[in-house]
Amino acid sequence: MEFDVVIVGAGPSGLSAACRIMQLAKEKDQEITVCVVEKGSEVGAHILSGAVLEPRALNELFPNWDELDAPVKTKVKGDRFFFYLNQKSAIKLPNFMIPKPTHNEGNYIVSMGNVCRWLAEQAEGLGVEIYPGFAAAEILYHEDGRVKGIATGDMGVSAAGEHKDSFMLGMELHAKYTLFAEGCRGHLGKELIKIFSLDDGKDPQHYGIGIKEIWEIPPEKHEEGLVIHGLGWPLSESNSSGGAFMYHAENNQLYIGLIADLNYGNPNMSPYEEFQRWKHHSETIKYLEGGTRLVYGARAITKGGLNSLPKMHFPGGLLIGCDAGTLNSVKIKGNHTAMKSGMLAAEAVFEALNQGDSAPADLTSYAQKMTSSWLHEELYTTRNFSGFMHKFGILAGAAMVWIDQNIFGGKLPFTLNDARPDYAAMKPAAECKKIAYPKPDNIISFDRLSSVFLSNTNHEEDQPCHLTLIDPDVPIAKNLPLYDEPAQRYCPAGVYEVVEDAVGQRFQINAQNCVHCKTCDIKDPSQNIVWVTPEGFGGPNYPNM
Repeated sequence: MEFDVVIVGAGPSGLSAACRIMQLAKEKDQEITVCVVEKGSEVGAHILSGAVLEPRALNELFPNWDELDAPVKTKVKGDRFFFYLNQKSAIKLPNFMIPKPTHNEGNYIVSMGNVCRWLAEQAEGLGVEIYPGFAAAEILYHEDGRVKGIATGDMGVSAAGEHKDSFMLGMELHAKYTLFAEGCRGHLGKELIKIFSLDDGKDPQHYGIGIKEIWEIPPEKHEEGLVIHGLGWPLSESNSSGGAFMYHAENNQLYIGLIADLNYGNPNMSPYEEFQRWKHHSETIKYLEGGTRLVYGARAITKGGLNSLPKMHFPGGLLIGCDAGTLNSVKIKGNHTAMKSGMLAAEAVFEALNQGDSAPADLTSYAQKMTSSWLHEELYTTRNFSGFMHKFGILAGAAMVWIDQNIFGGKLPFTLNDARPDYAAMKPAAECKKIAYPKPDNIISFDRLSSVFLSNTNHEEDQPCHLTLIDPDVPIAKNLPLYDEPAQRYCPAGVYEVVEDAVGQRFQINAQNCVHCKTCDIKDPSQNIVWVTPEGFGGPNYPNM
């Protein structure tokens, strides 16, 4: 199938790009064909975000979004920030101690999954073709090396590689330009960065793992519009960094979560268990008691900022949103920046399509548009965040971020780099403190498998495993003796186990549990696990995350 533009991923960046291209086409009364492929069973099925939305990009894309009944209703009415000392105590930080960009005046608490469903409706109304359930499995190239488009994965292939009765051949989607908007650690984006050396001269990308639940709480405990952030305990006990959030959304719902930076060193640390512990903090549990847990999910976050941002253009296409890493770490927000990157990409693509046969293969104009935009300004002024936090720890790092943002406006006369990849921070287990996590009480805290059940995760059982090992011997021969195989703990879905049978210890992969968070692909200390796309429709089915 031939299109002018193919977009991989129906998230905020991909859908914003699709909408903006069609808006520009309609303004000039031009015919442009745009196709969006999405591996989830529907648009929004794989979207997981906090989320407090800064509406700046949305205002630009659809100035009348309120009239169009966008699911952006709950205005932030209060902002609180805590430093958690231990399970029972916390210090509420005064507003003047919080970096200015972190404040949330004028922002909205949203389900980003529902926002993306709404964006998809707008895109289809503008003439965009959207194909959910089709996973982009392969990049296609012209003979001269330009990106030609993508191929979706075959359906109905057994674990042994045989064609089942349900077999359906994948499709080739060709385009003049292909936009990759897969989200954090996109498997095709990884390939593009490597093939075109897009990260030359850049810091390695840095990541966090975000774990989220939605609760329905008693009305008397609900404070619609209240935003709470915090850092410190429990991550501080293992010298790990990150933070927690709690957002009082509409309908007595509470969005809660913990983000653990993936540069932690102790292989005994489990981000999932740390989240369960945080729910028992006195400032958290007071809202959860008497409530009901509705949904669970997890997703990695690209958080390296400008210093880690690769070149986003290459012959035949663009990287946009979190596939490149446009999140603003100081604001703890990436949706408005992802949307803006998609809109800028749309403008570059539209201008190129208007040049006909003389259109350039490599859209260098996209870099120029980025550099002159408010998106680049945001990323520039927050470029030192990861360096401060990773090099100096929570307290000293946070103090330096405050000085950088509140006194110098993000314009300190130096740039602090962080050249160590997150996976390389892992220390041998023998050198680290053991962590004894409490058993879940099944009221506030829960085990992994019951949580995965609430993510509505499902994969066709008889299909090739999408969690591949470069060397199948590494988990037992290297990672188990050296790191006590940390995949057992960093995976938030119980995918990886070390089991003992008559033959001895073996590494078991429960691929059906996978929520597509990509943490294993990022944090495996041997870089032996490679995430590839499973069949379309597989993975979580988040209703309103």
